Amino acid sequence: MLDKSLNNNCLVACAALSKHMSKIKDVIKIRARPNLNEPNMIAAWPGISNVAMIVATYIARKLEVKELADVRAPYFFDPIGIMVRNSIVEEPQFPQSRFYYWKNHAGNDLILFMGEAQPNTKSYDLANCIVDAAEHFKVRRIYTCAAAITRIHHTEDPKVWGVGTNPDVVKELARHSHVNGGNLQIAGMNGILLGVAKERHMEGACLLGEVPNYATRLHNPIAALSVGTALSKILNIKIDFRELMLSAMEVREHMKQIAAEAMGEYIDYFTEPIWERNEDDSEDSDE
Repeated sequence: MLDKSLNNNCLVACAALSKHMSKIKDVIKIRARPNLNEPNMIAAWPGISNVAMIVATYIARKLEVKELADVRAPYFFDPIGIMVRNSIVEEPQFPQSRFYYWKNHAGNDLILFMGEAQPNTKSYDLANCIVDAAEHFKVRRIYTCAAAITRIHHTEDPKVWGVGTNPDVVKELARHSHVNGGNLQIAGMNGILLGVAKERHMEGACLLGEVPNYATRLHNPIAALSVGTALSKILNIKIDFRELMLSAMEVREHMKQIAAEAMGEYIDYFTEPIWERNEDDSEDSDE
């Protein structure tokens, strides 16, 4: 009787696994099957100041990651039009959503997911698809990145805020001296993915780099540098950040120039030199 029960349980488990694998194959095209060691996953989409994508693309380039899988875009995106070249209509184009991997011979391996765009209506579905892949590759924790809009000045070094899907993750982030995120909202896929991870009992964390509230439309490698450095320490991965450091210095100078120009315009607008007043104004003031 016990053997029969065990067999039934095995059949149910196998059926569930088969259904899960079929679902994965429907929406994800797997390009490689590496033997990964309890990988962590970093997932990134475009967002405020492009912090997440700057971090992800830099790490991908420095680690020379390899292709792992693609998300089948038509399941989550609708084309907004088509291109025509020399009067010939081209096929619909979709934003890429791709997984990469990197073998870390000194510890946990890494899976990197990068999406060129966020879906307009199927964010929750895509987030579940990413978690499906994470489960398939036995990911231990998912990390995302974002911008924390604060009153920081562009001359200050941005702090990194940390939030997690459970208290243990938050405590671990605190041990790395990251600011407790407290109560906040993380917009878009960089936040939704963690919500779905929590819903499905998978650990996740988001690192947010401070961005000045007056510079949210500028790409911010300064915040990205802080987040990238923090991630590399948490994941115990050595990455050369010198190039990103140079980009951060250039952007800081650019922000300084923009701030100086804005202040000059402000002063010009609200200050009228006495020699530019007309004679009528002078006569009125004498009275």
